[in-house]
Amino acid sequence: MNILRKISSNLIVAIPVMMAAGFAYGFLANAAWLKHLIVPFTFLMVYPMMVTLKVRKVFEGGDGKAQVLTQLINFGVIPFLALGAGMAFFADRPYMALGLLLAGLVPTSGMTISWTGFARGNMSAAVKMTVIGLVIGSLATPFYVKALLGATIEINLAAVFRQILFIVFLPMALGYATQRLLVRKYGQADFQKYIGPRFPPLSTLGVLGIVFVALALKARTIAAAPEVLLDILVPLLLLYGMNYLLSTVTGRLLLPRGDAIALVYGSVMRNLSIALAIAINAFGAHGSDAALVIAMAYIVQVQSAAWYVRFTPRIFGPEREAEPAGA
Repeated sequence: MNILRKISSNLIVAIPVMMAAGFAYGFLANAAWLKHLIVPFTFLMVYPMMVTLKVRKVFEGGDGKAQVLTQLINFGVIPFLALGAGMAFFADRPYMALGLLLAGLVPTSGMTISWTGFARGNMSAAVKMTVIGLVIGSLATPFYVKALLGATIEINLAAVFRQILFIVFLPMALGYATQRLLVRKYGQADFQKYIGPRFPPLSTLGVLGIVFVALALKARTIAAAPEVLLDILVPLLLLYGMNYLLSTVTGRLLLPRGDAIALVYGSVMRNLSIALAIAINAFGAHGSDAALVIAMAYIVQVQSAAWYVRFTPRIFGPEREAEPAGA
């Protein structure tokens, strides 16, 4: 468990290492059999996060303005920026454009809460953003993909919905049931202090496994044209840069410090684990193109989040004493 925690806190290193390992394996060996590991890795990635998800936080008030602004950015702006970048950079590779769109469609993850805490933002608001964004994003993603890319790629709407049901809502239900069972047996205090923290590091194994598989499946394609990685990196940097700029300006102008920080991480941190699982599970052989884009997004997202924490005091000012949450 300690090893897993160390890996979870060093994704900046762990994800590139696993990408390199996946590339090496896929280049040297037949990686086709790895497709059978996608479903168990997906479940391992999503279920542990759901066990600790504080669903009841959604019904607490106090930061309604921040919640509305976050979801307006998440579903009214970012998907269309992702689509524009995808069409501009991947005009002849529609499934890579799909990967960029998926990265921009499923907002918030456990990292939203973690990075908000590191930056001394409003943690309660971040928890709500995570739950609301996850539910809305999961329900809206098939319709967005169909409406925005349905003319260029083949989309089986029913298949996408089935995958979302399996990789989001089933683990959410099982995770919540597990949470209530453990709370009933050990009490809320022990669950929060001792038991709950053991689950999120387990999802890191699923993330690293999926990243390994995604790179292994595309290794020979990358080896034949290594410049494809640079082709992917440029639109990702552009998309994340625009997202940070928009959310930072919105937060500074319209929200108090704690809520503004939560808004930044509630809109910039995408749920790449779920996006990756949808890409690989719902789009067949072509999904590996989309998965490669999302795997690269991990590097940009984790690195940029870490740097943003360093600059938070300069952007939003120092933390005030006893600032009321959601004030």
